[in-house]
Amino acid sequence: MATWQIVLLVITVLLLAAVIVLYILGKKAQKRRDEQEAQIAAAAQTVSMLIIDKKRMPLKDAGLPAAVMEQAPKLMRRSKMPIVKAKVGPKIMTFICDGAIFESIPVKKEVKAVVSGLYITSVKGIRGSIQQQAPKKKNFLERLKEKAGK
Repeated sequence: MATWQIVLLVITVLLLAAVIVLYILGKKAQKRRDEQEAQIAAAAQTVSMLIIDKKRMPLKDAGLPAAVMEQAPKLMRRSKMPIVKAKVGPKIMTFICDGAIFESIPVKKEVKAVVSGLYITSVKGIRGSIQQQAPKKKNFLERLKEKAGK
């Protein structure tokens, strides 16, 4: 066998091993996520709240309780998370929001939210539907990439 064939064979075996490892890790991560979603759904309750403010900020700057900060992994403390400040009854509370619904949450409006602990999973408008924001205008590069993809 020539040297280039041996090198090609070794690279192929390494790539195959990497794909298998990533597949196994992905399955485990998916199983953990399904279990977490089941726990969140079990503890969910609907709450009426007035949204005061929403922004993406690090957990350490969000003003969450100390117990939440102790349980959060170190990487999560520094990464930016969708944070919502809302008035629930007479209290002003800080919530962590699901990234998928963060953009649809209206500011300075009253909403009914499905909350599991300090985590907002979905939002509905109390008086009518929630106004969807107009899509952001695309810049020149984004339009070129879209045309190239077609």
